[in-house]
Amino acid sequence: MKQIFFVEDDLSLINGLSFAMKKQGYEIEIARTCLEADAMWADGKYDLVILDVSLPDGSGLDLCKKIRRTSKVPIMFLTAADEETDIIMGLDIGGDDYITKPFKLAVFLSRINALLRRSDQFSQLDAELNSNDIKVQRLKGEVYKNGELLELTANEYKLLCLFMENPDMVLSPEQILSRLWDCDENYVDNNTLTVYIRRLRTKIEDDPSAPKRIVTVRRMGYKWNTAD
Repeated sequence: MKQIFFVEDDLSLINGLSFAMKKQGYEIEIARTCLEADAMWADGKYDLVILDVSLPDGSGLDLCKKIRRTSKVPIMFLTAADEETDIIMGLDIGGDDYITKPFKLAVFLSRINALLRRSDQFSQLDAELNSNDIKVQRLKGEVYKNGELLELTANEYKLLCLFMENPDMVLSPEQILSRLWDCDENYVDNNTLTVYIRRLRTKIEDDPSAPKRIVTVRRMGYKWNTAD
């Protein structure tokens, strides 16, 4: 049975969504403050974390950062903060999905299923990726270039893994977005993807202005290039 860690302070929302998730066969543990969440996260192992951004004693964004220091568990933000900058920040610090209130219950449950399914698929993949002097150690969530540890954000890490899993294959922006994010396409769009790829190139390319690893295929997309 999948365990979901639900951090939310709205009691009516807690009752309604907990009932719906339990009906789907999930086991739910609830925290209503950052303090409670810190204690419960230290003691438990979860398959999915759902975070509100605004909590009585702090921010779900800070909780996400703490969790990402030690875990690759899928994280979904569920919040009324619907500005584009809020959504991009939530994704950039390690969120896997971002749902704004109000929302439809069926969509919420579908997003949960998608995140858990993707997580199961990821856990079955090779423990290590190695190509073009870049090595990814999945179990540790670490990336090395020529033996030197790189500091990547969660989304940069996921993007790199996707490219390395599909060497020399052209991936369209739409394919990349659909594989990595379930968020509203109005916020996670081609322009956002371009920013992430530019950031990733600055960390893995010898010369980011003339990339050799992640190359642009004009009018088609991007590919992980293994040719000399």
